[in-house]
Amino acid sequence: MDDREKHHISVYLTEEQLNRRIAEIGAEITRRFAGQPVYLVCILKGSVFFTAELAKRIALPMTIDFMSVSSYGCKKCSSGVVNIKKDLEHSIEGENVIVVEDIVDSGHTLSRLLAIFESRNPKTLTICTLLDKPERREVDGLNVDYTGFVIPDKFVVGFGMDYDQRYRNLPYIGILEETE
Repeated sequence: MDDREKHHISVYLTEEQLNRRIAEIGAEITRRFAGQPVYLVCILKGSVFFTAELAKRIALPMTIDFMSVSSYGCKKCSSGVVNIKKDLEHSIEGENVIVVEDIVDSGHTLSRLLAIFESRNPKTLTICTLLDKPERREVDGLNVDYTGFVIPDKFVVGFGMDYDQRYRNLPYIGILEETE
C-alpha cells in the first residue's frame, strides 16, 4: 500500500490563492523597504517553495541565504527540540533580514531562531510566513510581520510542506488525514 492509499488530502488553498497572496506580500515588502536591499533567509526545507515564489515578487535588491532547522522529525507534531543543521553562509550584520517560514504554529522554532538572528545585529529583522496557526501558539509575544493565511489547527502538506518527506511537491496546500 503506498502513502496515497494511507492518506486523504483535501485541497485547502489552491495554487491560484497562494500565488495571489504571495504577490500581495511581495508588494507589501517592496513598499516597506522602498529601494533598500533585503536579505531573505529561507528556512529549509519547507519554505523553499514559498521563498522562491516570494523572491520573484519583491522588486528590490536581494540576497537569499538558507538555514536548515528541524523540530518535527517524522512526526506530525513538533518535538519542541530545535536542531540547527545548516547555518547561514554570510553575515547578516546591518542587513534588512526577512526570515521566511512555511508555517508558524507553536512558535518554539521561530523564537529560538529570532534570538540567534538578533544576536547577529541585523539592521531590521522581520518574519514572513505563508501559514500561521495561532491556535497552537505556545510562545507569547511572537510577532509575525507578513502572514499569507491564518489556518485552523489541521496538519497541512504541499507547497513545500511535508509528512515524512512526502507531498512537498503538491502545488496547493492540502489537509492531510489518515484513512486507516
